Amino acid sequence: MSSAEAERPQDGYALSRTPEEYQRLRSQARVWEPATGRLFDQVALAPGATCLDAGCGPGETMRLMAQRVGPSGHVTGVDVDASLGAHALAMLRDAGHHQCDFARVDLTAGDPVPGAPFDLVYARLLLYHLPQRVAVLRRLWDAVAPGGHLLVQDYDMRSCGVLPALDSVDELLRVMLGAFNAAGCDVHAGARLPQLFAQTGIGSPDGTDVAGRIEPLASGRAVLEGTFRSVMPTAIAHGITTEQRAAATVAAIERDAAAFADLPVVWPLLIGAWKRKPTER
Repeated sequence: MSSAEAERPQDGYALSRTPEEYQRLRSQARVWEPATGRLFDQVALAPGATCLDAGCGPGETMRLMAQRVGPSGHVTGVDVDASLGAHALAMLRDAGHHQCDFARVDLTAGDPVPGAPFDLVYARLLLYHLPQRVAVLRRLWDAVAPGGHLLVQDYDMRSCGVLPALDSVDELLRVMLGAFNAAGCDVHAGARLPQLFAQTGIGSPDGTDVAGRIEPLASGRAVLEGTFRSVMPTAIAHGITTEQRAAATVAAIERDAAAFADLPVVWPLLIGAWKRKPTER
């Protein structure tokens, strides 16, 4: 078995489950912290509220929630990755956020969501990865308390790239998008959020939001390369690239980052949508 095959999750998830990938997820979450905080303001997340972070990963958004709801509130994180969730919970409690809990829940399998209903049900970069995104979104809506909010943020990959184009980055994006598509992801999930809300029976969102990020290739290379390395086992398994070709792509990116350090790297758009559940009469 090759190293790429050994790192590939067996549940169809496109990305690897390695310490390097977990650190990439933490760094990515911190980049989007202001964009998520702005939407927490939009839905008026307040002290004492109860929250669900669906697909909580390394717990960075749970931390944001805990800071806002305070000790009188409660934050529940759910994820299929029990090891990552346990590590996130330990980190949060070490930081004094004892109002946080974690449970391993597979939202695609009908597992019960502990603690429902919630004042806020939140998911970021979750629906992107799930072919069952309509059914999962319906479950999230069911977990919202009357008068509470459902808030979702997800990627649209169409903006991702470098200007002007470079062959190395084009190849990297070809492999990444091919692997995501092969794993059943929707690389335009963010732009489809209003449509998904409608298909779920939630109705049109109360509002939408678009956040972006641009940085020079000198630093943006780490983001591109980290995601590429994480998705590489899936790409190789589906015949999208080979280990040798992937290594050549990484080497080319590193050369181009040194030669064209100031070229702008445009991240995917992070698109948000939210909906308040009517209060019961």
